[in-house]
This record gives sequence, structure tokens and C-alpha cells, in this order.
Amino acid sequence: VAENDVMNLAESLTRNLFKTILDRDIPSPIPRLTHQECMDRYGSDRPDTRFDMEVVDLAEAAKASEFKIFQRVVESGGQVRGINAKGCGSFSRKQIDDLGTFAGQFGAKGLAWIKVTDQGLESTIVKFFPEAAQELLRKSLNAEPGDLLLFVADEKSIVADALGNLRLELARQLNLLEKDQFSFLWVTRFPLVEWDAQDKRYVACHHPFTSPLEKDLKTMESDPASVKARAYDLILNGNEIAGGSIRIHQRSVQERMFKMLGISDEEAEEKFGFLLNAFRYGAPPHGGIAFGYDRLVALMAGKEFIRDVIA
Repeated sequence: VAENDVMNLAESLTRNLFKTILDRDIPSPIPRLTHQECMDRYGSDRPDTRFDMEVVDLAEAAKASEFKIFQRVVESGGQVRGINAKGCGSFSRKQIDDLGTFAGQFGAKGLAWIKVTDQGLESTIVKFFPEAAQELLRKSLNAEPGDLLLFVADEKSIVADALGNLRLELARQLNLLEKDQFSFLWVTRFPLVEWDAQDKRYVACHHPFTSPLEKDLKTMESDPASVKARAYDLILNGNEIAGGSIRIHQRSVQERMFKMLGISDEEAEEKFGFLLNAFRYGAPPHGGIAFGYDRLVALMAGKEFIRDVIA
């Protein structure tokens, strides 16, 4: 069994449900993006794709500018990224300040902004952007008169969290989130593990039985953070409605996974000996997926809360 076997089955089921119950046709095939593509373009691993307003990397414009804050962030390994709030150039200073306060809830130390007018770019920071840097901003963000450009400069995770949530907040304010519009997306190739700074060890992003990509097996010990998982999530309007993975079925790979997570041989034997022993006898390759039916039914029924449909 491979990813496509499970994903095609789940997709066929979903397509049948929407056609039979709502008489709605959904895309065939459902679009796919990797986890990295989602984070780069939407700042989220379960993006709402009912509207555009994608996150854009602005490192080149930052380097071409004389804005020291942006330059320092890029030089220190951080990111300068932004979104184009199309048609929001008429926002008042209070509205923009409120957006900055909102972004601050997700760790952003500030929200820089520029309005695009017929006369050019307007903002207190425009003076730090020579014409070449302004042109890079316009081109990168597809900026036109009437637009509002919003920027966050910080470490990677904060930039993604702040801009990912900011695009959703703007979509709410601009009434871009239509309940009767269904936008599906498969997200694949999640990281297998992530670093836990508090415990100073790697932890599984999904669970410790998710199989790594075969091509990444060789770097499990040397570069754990680069290893991708054979995992997949089905997203609808920014909600995960199903998720699963191809599982590890070889004892040697499972033992390497436990070691990567800081689980000793003794602990692995005590907690998971039944599994490791079963693998000795030739467990078949296996994979699956689980649907969150409460959330799926709520979305199909146009309800905001799952409590409205659980009964």
C-alpha cells in the first residue's frame, strides 16, 4: 500500500458524499501541496484556499532597502514576508493598528505597512526604500493602487503564524469566507519530527509509527529535521477533515525511529515490545486514514460549531 492508494480511496468517498448529499461536484483530482509549500504560501499546514492573499517572501526587497530592521532580520537568518490586502488601501490608521495588535497575539513584534496609491507608495517607512526596492515590493506582491501591503519580520515560525492568521482575519473582515464554497486540498510530506526546545529532543509530528519517505531513511540519524513523513491530511476550508499515514512495518526502521526520539532500547522493549516482536514475523505494509466526521458534517451543513451536529 502506498499514499495514492489511501488518498484516492478517501477522495472517491468524499466526492461521492458531496455529490449524493449536496449535489456538489468537487475537483478531480483534489489539488495537492507539500507541507513546505503550504507554510511558504499560506503560513499554515491547513490553509483556507477559498481566497488568495498568499504570503510572499520579501528578502530581496529587504536587502535592497535601507530599512535596518528588515536587513538585520534577514542577516540573522530570519524572514521578511508579506501579504497584499487587495483593495484595503482605504483602511484607516486605527484599522491598521488593530491589525498590528492582532498580529502581536501570534508573536509578531510589529506589523509594517505601505499603502499603494496612484501617486506611489505611502507609509512612514517608504523613505527607507529606494526606487529599486519599491519596484521589488510592487512586483513581488503584485501591488496596484488601492492595495495595502503588510509585512512581518521575525523568525520563521512567528512570521508564518502571524501572517497565516492575519490573512484569515482579513478574509473575515472582507467577507471572503463563503460557507457554501468548498475548497479542498491534500497536504503531504509533513516533517517526520520536530525539535522540542524544552525537553531538548526530537518529538514525532504525527506519531512515532509514521513511516519516513524511503529516500530520507539515510539521513534519519545525521539530519532528523530534514526527514519527511509519508503522511497526508485532507483539508476543507481551512479545517483538517481527514488525516493518516503509511505506517512503519519493519522492525529495524521502528527501532531507528525510537532512537531518534530519545527512547532507549529498554524503554522501547517495555512500552512497545509487543509491536517490535510482531514485526519479526513479517507485518505487511499498511496505511490508513481517519475522518473527522463531526467537522465534515458541520461544514456540509453550514454550521460553525460541531456541537450543532454531533447528536
